[in-house]
Amino acid sequence: MSVRDEPIAPRPAPADAVVTGAAGWLGQNLVRALAGSGRRVRCLVHDGGEAPLLEIVGPSIEVVVGDTRDPSAIDRLFDGARGATVFHAAAVIHPDGATRAFFDVNVGGTQLVLDGARRAGARRFVHLSSNSPFGANPSSDHRFTEESPYNPYLGYGRSKQEAEQLVRRTNQWGLLPTVILRAPWFYGPYQPSRQTSFLAAVRRGRFPLLGDGTNRRSMVYTSNLVDGLLLAETADIAVGKAYWIADAQPYQMADVLATVRAALEAEGLTVARRQVHVPAAVGAVAERADRLLQRVGRYVQPVHVLGELKDTIACDIALARHDLGYEPAVGLLEGMRVSIRWCLERGEAL
Repeated sequence: MSVRDEPIAPRPAPADAVVTGAAGWLGQNLVRALAGSGRRVRCLVHDGGEAPLLEIVGPSIEVVVGDTRDPSAIDRLFDGARGATVFHAAAVIHPDGATRAFFDVNVGGTQLVLDGARRAGARRFVHLSSNSPFGANPSSDHRFTEESPYNPYLGYGRSKQEAEQLVRRTNQWGLLPTVILRAPWFYGPYQPSRQTSFLAAVRRGRFPLLGDGTNRRSMVYTSNLVDGLLLAETADIAVGKAYWIADAQPYQMADVLATVRAALEAEGLTVARRQVHVPAAVGAVAERADRLLQRVGRYVQPVHVLGELKDTIACDIALARHDLGYEPAVGLLEGMRVSIRWCLERGEAL
């Protein structure tokens, strides 16, 4: 791929934006970035208790309470949203027990949001996807690219693949300009409790390292991902395409845990020096158990997470760099320090 000779000249962003999943991990970071640039943001949140998380951002925020599966909520969300950019971040990643929610929300909900955006005359639809439609890399030095074939990992991966296909067809049929961004494991502020539990487990020496830890994981700091979303919103070349958005390089899993320990210490916390080592075969057993559970419609988060810890899940961001001018500004140590500081400022137990 050749290096771009001329600077990218994106078109101006519209004044209005619509964000689904606005109270989520990415959503809260994105809404703050949009409002900080003076834009009006209409936010969809799942329940009224989440509204204050966004209303405190400022007067340019309008919160709509509802579910992506509810057509009346989608109608309220898009009322008067002509010309807006839609950032669709709502999804179920870890359902509460039953796998049906993957397809009800990630597929059915995406279709309803696409339909609402089209009817409203939205300017562009930026869809947040995942690495899960592509499964695990075949080797530790392999990287997914935009040409990699689908190989979805269990229910979540299949649901996000189907959602991507809905988004692509909407663009191909000329109904609405769309862009897909594929993001791996997040880290950064406004994190959910599961990420705080991960940091706490690393601090206490309880988070397992499967195998020798040389398997690689692409990760993305939330502000890097927000930068990618905003670039995808305005680049004409991006319409109809999908892009991997991640930190500059994948990290070896052993280095991820070592960097988290270093970040905890840099923020003044004592850290256990022990590391729990687990044979990679344990991860393979967990994956088989996960497959059996999901076959009967059940989801058990610890089993699912353990089954993935043995894998390399890594991507190449060269196309995003070329087309969008994307350049991740924050690396793992700095981003983990911000995440830890965010937890400590809120009194969360690490």
